[in-house]
This record gives sequence, structure tokens and C-alpha cells, in this order.
Amino acid sequence: MQIKRLAVLVSGGGSNLQALIDAIQSGEISAKIELVISNREQAYGLTRAAQNGIATHYLGIKNYPDSNARAEKLNTLLAAHQIDYVVLAGYLSILKPETIRQYEGRIVNIHPSLIPKYCGEGFYGHHVHEAVLANGESESGATTHFVDEGVDTGKIIYQERVPVLKGDTVETLSARVLTVEHQLIVRTVRDLCSGSVKTSE
Repeated sequence: MQIKRLAVLVSGGGSNLQALIDAIQSGEISAKIELVISNREQAYGLTRAAQNGIATHYLGIKNYPDSNARAEKLNTLLAAHQIDYVVLAGYLSILKPETIRQYEGRIVNIHPSLIPKYCGEGFYGHHVHEAVLANGESESGATTHFVDEGVDTGKIIYQERVPVLKGDTVETLSARVLTVEHQLIVRTVRDLCSGSVKTSE
């Protein structure tokens, strides 16, 4: 089986990226991360990638003020590296329709809630967990899904539930959800690369 080539897009610490790196190194995932891209110059995810010998690229307002130019550069990088799958691992920027159409059925995202709850514009990171707690939910979780031209509206791949415990804070709930995210993103990418996840209906 041909080794799949991945691009991982991050905006922060890159712990989901690290979970993928570890799973590839252990042989759980048959793939190679060809490049890691961030819209934030100081994202620690870029450091994680560099420490593992993975090519990194910063594509943000500082070096590409025009969003169309950023999108064009992203598409150029993905094509140059012959990317099979694009993984959004805590990437806090919306992809342009041109990129989504070019890689239809090959872009996946992980979101820290049970979609369709607490998703869409404005729901990311701690905002999700704050809303879950504020509304007295008994459970939260994480979702992987294909990316379409909406915001968190693509076909769901996998979901995992996380109970909300008495006395939970944003920090404690976030930590438990993040642990599940690591497991879920590995499972999703593993199954994508092995062909056991359908990329279309």
C-alpha cells in the first residue's frame, strides 16, 4: 500500500499533531507528514514539527497580508508536496473555497464538541467548553469531520463522548476532551489512510 502524504495545519500547541507524529512513528498510521503549516508564526506546533524533521511553513497576515495570496500559496505548497490528505488539527482559520474544492473529501477537521452542538462561527477552543458548562450539559466530546464550504458542517466521521463532571471548570473539561481528541484524530487519519473511511456518500 502506498504511503499517504499528509499536510497538518495548526494554530497553537500542536498536541494533536504530536499524537499523529507518535502514531506514525509507532506504525499505527501508514503515512508521512510532509509539511506542517500554521497561520500563527509562534505556534508551538511548528516547533514540534521542526523537532521531528518535518518541513514547516508560516502562512499568516504578517507575510501574506492578502487572504487570496495566502490561499494561493497554500494550494501551491499542497500541490508541490503531492498531499493526499489535509488535516486541520486546531487550525483557527477558514480555508478558501478553492482549496476545499481542490481537496474535496480529503480535508478533515477535529472539533471539541459533539457536532451539531457548539460548532460553527465563534465556537472554538475554550469558547466551546465555556458554552457547554454555561448550559449545564451532562456531556461533551469531540468530532472529526470532512471539511466543506460551511463552518463545521461537513460529513461527520467519528465522535467520542466525554462526560461533564460535577465541579468541572473550562480547564478540567478541556483537558479531558483534548485527551479524547488525540485518540480520535489518530483513529480518523489511520482509517483514512487505510481506506476504511469513505470520503464520499
